[in-house]
Amino acid sequence: MNRPQHTSAPLPNPTMEMTEGWHCLHLYYRVDQNKLNQIDQSTRAAGREALASLLNPEREDAPIRLQTSVVSGHKADLHILIMDPDPIKNDSIKQGIRASGLGPALIPTYSFVSITEISEYVPTLDQYAAKLQQEGADPESPAFQAKLKAYEGRLPAMNQQRIYPEFPDFPVYTFYPMNKSRVPGANWYMEQFSNRYNMMAEHGISGMKFAGRVVQVITASTGFDDWEWGVSLWGRAPEPIKEIVYTMRFDKASAKYAEFGPFYLSYIMPPEEAIAHLKL
Repeated sequence: MNRPQHTSAPLPNPTMEMTEGWHCLHLYYRVDQNKLNQIDQSTRAAGREALASLLNPEREDAPIRLQTSVVSGHKADLHILIMDPDPIKNDSIKQGIRASGLGPALIPTYSFVSITEISEYVPTLDQYAAKLQQEGADPESPAFQAKLKAYEGRLPAMNQQRIYPEFPDFPVYTFYPMNKSRVPGANWYMEQFSNRYNMMAEHGISGMKFAGRVVQVITASTGFDDWEWGVSLWGRAPEPIKEIVYTMRFDKASAKYAEFGPFYLSYIMPPEEAIAHLKL
């Protein structure tokens, strides 16, 4: 007896790479001095060389974005920020650190996994036009048309920076994870989209006051890590970092609905300088 043949459409080729945007990986390490003292000098020297090469953002096969910084305080000593379409390339940095001669002395203390995204609260051109009208602008006026045209010109570059971010040449970096709350009376996800949109618009206006002093990149981590977003802040100096976080906490989106994780402040250095600073 012939059995019926079951056919189905072929599945698309599985891929781990992003079709739009990049995978993002934060790695934090502390130096275990006792274990470092147990590594002989020749192995330490080779480990320093291997680590400097691994973390060199200019090497041929490096991830698209790779940045090293030294961490202030006791939460960690070393921070590596990595972005690439391929999450395995990001992970190769973690494995390379582990396998290096210095690996036994570099103890992981924290990591964060996320992806770049364009937020649903970024206004489209039509939404921006509607917002201008809500604020009382005449859609037939030259001022309205000028604002609309200016926004149309800015929007592609703004979205490009969100999903393919350039790291600024600023010396100070802060990272923290965050959620939107779900507690009774302050459940972000029970609010209508229009209310959430307006609160995030207010939040964005607060952030724009720090243009030129702070650069922000928000990555999405829902389903990837224990928090929903990761916030990266680069500052020209430490003070603007404190100021922007303090200022934006008064916006309703933060004051009522935001939950913050640990803050990691670090200072960006080339890999060789970071290795020397940590006395590896």
